[in-house]
Amino acid sequence: MRWTETLRIALDAIRTHRMRSLLTVLGIWIGIASVTLIVGLGQGAQQAVQAQISSLGTNLLVITPGSTTNAGVRAGRGSATLTMTDAAALADRTVAPDVAHVAPVLSSSTVLAVGATTWTTSVTATTPDWLSVRARSVAAGRFITQADLDADAHVVVLGATTVDELFATGTGVGQDVTIDGTPYTVVGELAVTGTTAGLDQDDIAVLPITTAEQSLSNGAPSGTLSSIFLEATTETRLSAAYQEAYAALLTRHNVTADNVDFSIASQQSLVQAATTATQILTVLLGGIAGISLLVGGIGVMNIMLVSVSERVREIGLRKALGAAPEVIRTQFLMEACVLSLAGGVLGLCVGYLGAALLPSVIGQPVTISGPASLGALGVALVVGIVAGVYPATRAARLAPIDALRSE
Repeated sequence: MRWTETLRIALDAIRTHRMRSLLTVLGIWIGIASVTLIVGLGQGAQQAVQAQISSLGTNLLVITPGSTTNAGVRAGRGSATLTMTDAAALADRTVAPDVAHVAPVLSSSTVLAVGATTWTTSVTATTPDWLSVRARSVAAGRFITQADLDADAHVVVLGATTVDELFATGTGVGQDVTIDGTPYTVVGELAVTGTTAGLDQDDIAVLPITTAEQSLSNGAPSGTLSSIFLEATTETRLSAAYQEAYAALLTRHNVTADNVDFSIASQQSLVQAATTATQILTVLLGGIAGISLLVGGIGVMNIMLVSVSERVREIGLRKALGAAPEVIRTQFLMEACVLSLAGGVLGLCVGYLGAALLPSVIGQPVTISGPASLGALGVALVVGIVAGVYPATRAARLAPIDALRSE
């Protein structure tokens, strides 16, 4: 029997029991749609996390005081293991040739005031290289300069959120803001970056580190830092920059790998950790959604078994007229595959529709790739074959005489 004839007979059998076939297709449909959307949510979350981490700066290394390997505890900011001389050494190209820029940072949370308006924000005291290292840009005015550091100038650059909270006019360039009782002139505003890891990157005030060192040191010795940001010359040289910075600080601090008093985190390690977490979550949720696909497969097997029971006389007549067991088996497998593929196609349509509508509702991107879609159709086909094998085999084994005798 030709494949076209087998397909026609399978479609006729499906149309004969429309409601039952529709319910069976619905089970596959829900399963494929659930798996597609959950995997799409997981992939979208991974891309969003990677984009957020990348927005922190390109080719970034972050050095912080204390060691994460020292009894599992990292020292606090007051541990004084990073200093301005460390930053100056790392900026020396003879010491770290693969480090392009170095930005020492002294950070604190401080109240800013403009007249009667106050706002608590993150204050970062740093150098001009911070702008490049953190991949930020200036939307209005200018950033702090080396001249500001040399003169201990009382100038500040504000983020967009801080400007909105302090200035009713919507712009702060040229105006004064009081920080810890000292007036500073706003010389620039940073371009909007958005939120990263739940933190508003636009709620920030940037000062020259020479000006703010004492007021933001929180009692720590002069010259100590909260962190040092490094930018590698290229992405491919990030690992080399890591090794150079690590070796330089080991020598400067006179420590070994066993009692290291600092930690270095690379951008890749942050991306890898976040990606691993989202992948694990995606697999877990995908497994839960896969249960509905399993239920759909059981539904396909159920309808095929019922179909075999209802069509015993038909099977017996066809076998009596010379139909081979392989032909009977192929027909029932074809019916199961058609039902599963129909559910798979409808599930993908629902998945793509959900991917288009959900981001505006949940604020989370949903990414459905072509290979994932083809994989979903493949899964639907496999479900149909697996669910149809037993009913088809049972139909093919029916003895013609017994089938014709059945009521």
